[in-house]
Amino acid sequence: MTTPFASNLTRAVLVTALATTVLTATSPAVHAESAEDKGLAIARKVDKANEGFASESSTMEMTLINAHGDKTTRKMKSQLLETKDDGDRSRIEFDWPADVKGTRMLTWTHKKADDDQWLFLPAIKRVKRISSKNKSGSFMGSEFTYEDIGSQEIEKFKHKFLAEEAIEGRKAWKIERIPTASDSGYSRQVSWIDQEYNNAIKIEYYDRKGDLLKTAKFSDYKKFGKFWRLGKLDMVNHQTRKSSILAWSGRKVGIAINPSSFESTELEN
Repeated sequence: MTTPFASNLTRAVLVTALATTVLTATSPAVHAESAEDKGLAIARKVDKANEGFASESSTMEMTLINAHGDKTTRKMKSQLLETKDDGDRSRIEFDWPADVKGTRMLTWTHKKADDDQWLFLPAIKRVKRISSKNKSGSFMGSEFTYEDIGSQEIEKFKHKFLAEEAIEGRKAWKIERIPTASDSGYSRQVSWIDQEYNNAIKIEYYDRKGDLLKTAKFSDYKKFGKFWRLGKLDMVNHQTRKSSILAWSGRKVGIAINPSSFESTELEN
């Protein structure tokens, strides 16, 4: 026999459950995190994990491979300077072979404004400023563009979380990034961010028509203090069948670097 107390309790439970269902469906405060919010949150997490390195230096070897498999090798040195309120600054100088020796590239990345880039050409002893309209052009004949050279500031993209996937046994977040700049060479990028490294392990680049243009694979990560840094980058252009490989060695993180080296007036020195 059902007692009045039990009957009242049952009604109370049903009313509470019904009210909870209605509130969950109608209240704006209760909602699932959007894919855009989650993508941006991951981008910010990655950015935070890579803050505070101060400076870096390394030697680099770039191998250019044409559609027939012929290879050309170039050697260079790189310096990177972290800034407090804006994007990083980088300087690359070619050491070998003779036809490119002394060529220097300086990049000031910015969080919102167009990046500033300068190229010193020793053959004509002249510093050339790279226009933002030309940032989709090839950097020194490689499959890397001037747009690829700078740090990828999160403010310059719209982010969207796509999935969690494993690549070669490594857990990764799959994120879509859409450049906000109208003169970007890419319509979108799809990045796989390693959940331990807090850095990309693969990026697909899509051209302005939306077709797959290039794929970059990042490997040989090593830890410097609390920072993970890649040792090798393979960039394959699916449309030209050319590829470029960057390999790092002798990397040093947090060393003393003269900030004046990152001034455009110093490129000729």
